[in-house]
Amino acid sequence: MPNQQQMQLDRVFHALGDPTRRAVIRRLGQGPAAVGELAQPHKMALPSFMQHLAALEKCGLVTSRKEGRSRIYRLQPKPLEAAETWMSEQRALWEARLDQLDDYLLQMKESET
Repeated sequence: MPNQQQMQLDRVFHALGDPTRRAVIRRLGQGPAAVGELAQPHKMALPSFMQHLAALEKCGLVTSRKEGRSRIYRLQPKPLEAAETWMSEQRALWEARLDQLDDYLLQMKESET
């Protein structure tokens, strides 16, 4: 059974798998924003857009709070750092494997001559 960290990472990657949610993350990287501002560039009904915000909030990528009559969203970078760490580990693993393949192919070529 997956542990909590694996489940959290799965939720982050699932959330980042959608272009609307990635656009929201990109926008929130510039600073906090109200729902209306976040929804404005997307051509969808507000209830549909709110589902995207809920997915981002569920995985911890954003937080929200009520300020007067508006709900303000903020980016939470910690889950992105965990995803970046995982991707860096995978990159290192594959680079090592490709280096091994390169060495093997060079040895094969040298043994042919």
